[in-house]
Amino acid sequence: MNPKSAPVAEMPVPVEMDTGGLGGHPRGLTTLFVTEMWERFSYYGMRALLVLFMTLGIAEGGLGFSDKNAFAVYSTYTMSVYLLSILGGYIADNFIGARRAVLWGGTIIALGHFSMALHSQITFFAGLALVALGTGLLKPNISTMVGSLYSPTDERRDAGFSIFYMGINIGALAASIVCGWLAQSEQFKGILANFGLDARNSWHWAFGAAGVGMTLGLIAYIRRSATVAHVGHAPALEGAGRPWGKLSLVVAGSLALIGVMIAADHYRWIVYALFISQIALILFFAVRPSTESRRIAAILVFFLAAQIFWAIFEQAGSSVSLFADRLTDNRIFGWEFPSAWWQSVNSAWVIILAPIFAWLWTKLGSKQPSSPTKFALGLFFVALSFVWMIPAARLTAEGRISPIWLLGLYFFQTVGEMCLSPVGLSTMTKLAPARLLGLVMGIWFLAAALGNKLAGVLATGFNSEDAPALAKFFSNQAILVGVATLALFALVPWVKRLMGGVR
Repeated sequence: MNPKSAPVAEMPVPVEMDTGGLGGHPRGLTTLFVTEMWERFSYYGMRALLVLFMTLGIAEGGLGFSDKNAFAVYSTYTMSVYLLSILGGYIADNFIGARRAVLWGGTIIALGHFSMALHSQITFFAGLALVALGTGLLKPNISTMVGSLYSPTDERRDAGFSIFYMGINIGALAASIVCGWLAQSEQFKGILANFGLDARNSWHWAFGAAGVGMTLGLIAYIRRSATVAHVGHAPALEGAGRPWGKLSLVVAGSLALIGVMIAADHYRWIVYALFISQIALILFFAVRPSTESRRIAAILVFFLAAQIFWAIFEQAGSSVSLFADRLTDNRIFGWEFPSAWWQSVNSAWVIILAPIFAWLWTKLGSKQPSSPTKFALGLFFVALSFVWMIPAARLTAEGRISPIWLLGLYFFQTVGEMCLSPVGLSTMTKLAPARLLGLVMGIWFLAAALGNKLAGVLATGFNSEDAPALAKFFSNQAILVGVATLALFALVPWVKRLMGGVR
C-alpha cells in the first residue's frame, strides 16, 4: 500500500541464529510484526477519515472545510509523514538508536490520536502534527530492526520481510473497517445516543480508537522488549559527540521543503519547477562518465516515476474517498456500509495478489521484466485505473454508481503497486554507492512524500456535482500518467545502460 509495502532495511548486524519464533524465525519478528500491525491500524484508521471529517458540515460534527482546503491539509499531512521519516532515521542512526526511536515514536503517535479524540480544531491539528512526527520516528526504524534480526546471508530474511509486510496490510485492512464503523455507522451513533452522548462526536471516538490501537502495539513492544534487546542500539559517542549541527540542518531542510510544497497549493509553478529541476539533474548525472554518476541518474529516473505513481495512487484518501462517499452506492444486499470501508480494499487486494506476484517473479526467474520495465508497468496500471473511472464518472449523472467501479479501480492500482513498490527499494539499494546508501534511502521516502503532496494538488480538480467535469478530471490525469508511461517504456534501454549491469 504505497511505501508501507516497501519497508526500509539497512545492512543488519550479524546475530546468533534465533529460530525460536513463529515458523522458525527470530522471536523478535513476532514482536515487530504485532507492533507494526497496530501502528498501521492507527495510521490507516485515522487516515481513512480525515478528508471525510474535514469536509463534513459543522452542524454534523465535522470541520466544514471546502474540498480544496481539505485536500491541501490531507496532502500536507501525508507528505510530512514520509518526509519526517528521513529525520527519524537520522535521529536513530546518530542519537537514540532504532529501538528507542520506535518506542518514542509510538508514544507520540498515540498522544496524537488521543489529541484528535478531543472535540476541538486546535487539538485536531496538534494531533496531526504529533502523528506525523511520531510516524517519522517509528516507520523507518522498525523496518531497520526487522533487517537487523537476520545476518546478511540468512536465507530466512526475505521471508521475514514478507511476514512483516503481511502484518502491515492486516493492520491497514482492519483499520478502516473498525474506525469507519465507529465514525459513520448509524448503529454506533445510536449507541452513543442511548448513553446520552452527542452522536455527532462519533468521529472523535474513531480517532480515539486509532490511539487505542497504537497503545496496544506499544504494550506488545514493551512486554516483549527482551526479544529485540540485541538490535537497534544507540550509536556510541565518537570524538566531539553527537552531530547536533547536522541534525539542525536536517530539521531546517525538512521544514523548508514542507513549506515550499505547502506554497505549491497556491503557486502551481512550483510543481512545474520541481519536475524541470529533476529532469535537469537526471541529464546532468547521465552525461558524466563515471558509473556511479550514471547510476545516480537511474536512481533519479525511478525517483521521478515513483512520484508520478504516488500522485495518482494516493488520491485514495482524497478525491477517491469523496467519490466513494458521495457518488457510490455503498450497499451490500441492501445493507449500507460506511464509505470509509473502501480504504480497506487496497489492503485486501494486496493480501490476495502479493503471493501471486511473488510466485510469478520466481517462476519467470531471469526472464522477468527489468526494474525500469516494472516501474513502467506500475505507471501503466495506475493510469488504467483512472481510465476505468471515466465512464463511472459519466454514470454519476444518473445517480450513485455500482461498487464494481471502485473495486476495479483498486484492483488496477494494486497491480501497479505490486509492479513498482516492492521492487523500488530493492533497486535503490542495489544502485546506491555504499557511501550514499543512507541518502538513497532518504530519496525513496522523499519520492513518496512529494507524490503524496502532488496527489493533493491534482485532487483540487475533483468536482462531485458535475459529471462531465468529473470525467475530465479522471481523463486528464490518465493522459498525464499515460504520457509518462510511454516515455518510461521508450527510455527502458537507456535506463538499463545507466544502471551499468544492475538488474
